[in-house]
Parts: sequence; C-alpha cells; structure tokens
Amino acid sequence: MNRPSVAAVGTIIWLASEVMFFAALFAMYFSLRGAAPELWAEGTEQLNVVFATINTLILVASSVACQFGVFAAERLQSRRTGWAPSQWGLVEWFFLSYALGALFVAGQVFEYATLISEGLSISTNAYGSIFFLATGFHGLHVTGGLIAFLLIIGRAYSAKRFTHRHATSAIVVSYYWHFVDVVWIALFFVIYVLK
Repeated sequence: MNRPSVAAVGTIIWLASEVMFFAALFAMYFSLRGAAPELWAEGTEQLNVVFATINTLILVASSVACQFGVFAAERLQSRRTGWAPSQWGLVEWFFLSYALGALFVAGQVFEYATLISEGLSISTNAYGSIFFLATGFHGLHVTGGLIAFLLIIGRAYSAKRFTHRHATSAIVVSYYWHFVDVVWIALFFVIYVLK
C-alpha cells in the first residue's frame, strides 16, 4: 500500500493555513477599498500595470520551469545529460526557477522604490498600507521559496544517489512555489487589473 508522503501532506495542510492568511489580506483590501473608493482611484493611478504584467509573466515562467524540474525529479534525473533544455535535470530547472524568482523580487523592490519616490509608502494612507502589506508578505513568501530552491539544489548536488526521497522534497517545494504563483496572480488581478 502506497502512503502519501508525510512532508507532502504536511505542506498541503500548511498551505491551507496560508490560504487563510492571504484571504485575510484580501478581505482587508476589499474592506478598505469599499470604505474609501476615492483613495483607491488615486492610489491605483500610480501603479505601473505594464511593468507589473512583465513581472507577473516572469513569476509564471519560474513556475513553469519549476514544474519541468519536478518532471526531471520524477525521472530521478538530478542533473543534465546534455546542454539542451530537454536534457536538463532537477538542478538546472530549479536554478532557472530560482533566477526568475529572484528577478521577480528585484522587480518588486524596483516598483517599491519607484512608488516611494512618487510619495506612496506604507504610511502614506490606507491604500499604501494594504498595497505594501499584501505585496510585501507575498514577496517574503517568494524569498522563502528561493531559499527552499537553494536547499533542494544543495541536496541534489550532495547526494551520491538521487532517490525518491529527494524527488519528494522537490515536489513538496513545487507545491509551495505554485501556491506562491497562484496567490500572486490573484493579487495582480485584484490590485492591478480591478482598478
């Protein structure tokens, strides 16, 4: 009888609690938006939707690369067998995911610096507070995912033989990374599209 991995089940339960955390942030966003619609109209005018769209596509691409890493892990292929992406292993795909995720975080930092220079910060008003709280907590989650990628890559490099246990760790990290991606898509839609 095949039992589900304890790590996978634990991660799914933990992600369910994270859904509640982000649901609270969305509730705050909509509550404040309903209470001060003129503040939202003013605040959203400062957002660079084109830049945020490009940054979102970068994060989505990192999730695609992560999934290709999972496919490699399921084949028990930790490293590349050639230079073509079709021959990449878990390590190469997770390095690409890491690089794209780091680029996303750098994009967020750039966006924050731009907004602060234009006078919108976490202490400016309710809109600034919820914008920076929601996107900032998401950014912290992305940073946690980047650390997890490095741990999995390190484990893959140090393993003498890549096993199903290593593959399960990679799969569990992918659950988290895809969750972070889906949360960002929801945030992007609510903050940047639903003006």
